[in-house]
Amino acid sequence: MKFFATLLILVLIAAGLGAWLVYAPFGAATSSNPIYVDIAPGSGTQSIAAQLENSGAIRSRLAFLILRALKGDKLKAGEYRFDDAAPATEVYARIARGDVYTIALTIPEGYNIFDIADAVDKAGLVSHDKFLAAERADTNLISDLSPNAPSLEGYLFPDTYRFPHHITAEKILSTMVHRFRTEATQLGMTGDMNRDVIMASLVEKEVAQGPERPMVAGVFFNRLAHNMPLATDPTIIYAALLNNRWRGTIYASDLKYDSSYNTYIHAGLPPGPICNPGLAALKAALSPAHTDYLYFVADGQGHSVFSATLAQHNQHVQAFRHRPSGSQ
Repeated sequence: MKFFATLLILVLIAAGLGAWLVYAPFGAATSSNPIYVDIAPGSGTQSIAAQLENSGAIRSRLAFLILRALKGDKLKAGEYRFDDAAPATEVYARIARGDVYTIALTIPEGYNIFDIADAVDKAGLVSHDKFLAAERADTNLISDLSPNAPSLEGYLFPDTYRFPHHITAEKILSTMVHRFRTEATQLGMTGDMNRDVIMASLVEKEVAQGPERPMVAGVFFNRLAHNMPLATDPTIIYAALLNNRWRGTIYASDLKYDSSYNTYIHAGLPPGPICNPGLAALKAALSPAHTDYLYFVADGQGHSVFSATLAQHNQHVQAFRHRPSGSQ
């Protein structure tokens, strides 16, 4: 009788210890000092339990092994972030459902490589300078699309991405280029890819109104056909950015600066895209409006007014220049 009583006590102690290991909150993580655990694909339960224990996310690997034996869930690879004390049951449940930690990175249409580098830096993923260096070094990602590209400008598709916090610049870039390739395939971009992306980048920077994008693309193609300089201000800004001389506004010296991107003094398209265009701008470059327009000017109300002759264009420019502030 005494033996069975002792055995019962031992069982109860073991059960209590097991319950404490499994259900009692534990963790060295805090919101200001989170713990990250990166579980590699193919990791076994023993390895995962050891990672969690060694990182301080759980009190004991034994608790995790007990839960795995009882529940038998498939455990998901990925990076997990723990920022407060939690019982082993919660840690196990998160890994079983694949509640991986990612950082959202939103790249709007028209961002150039400098804008994207800023966004990546602010998101805490990769430093501005390191990202720019990788973006200029990894042009092999688009060597079949633009063999002589000095950077990946134009081929980093605007979207919202989710990345683990330890992501490399190279992985971010390859993901964005892959997304561009997917969209380009769906659009049927099989012609002169570099020309189309350059044109789309000009359209993206010149106009925000969807219906006007094909019209602006049509104007640019018409000017090219007439061997007229495109004379578009966004290329002047981009030339200044590339040469670290952008001062927030366009000066007369910028218009005269002898850059291959200066479309006031050099006819034809610039040598590369000036930003990363979105879907609508790419569509406009592929399907420009067929008109006789050679000029357009912003009306100050968010729209553009188009002209076929320089005389008409000058009239529009003068009219908008002398329009009273706030008039419609």
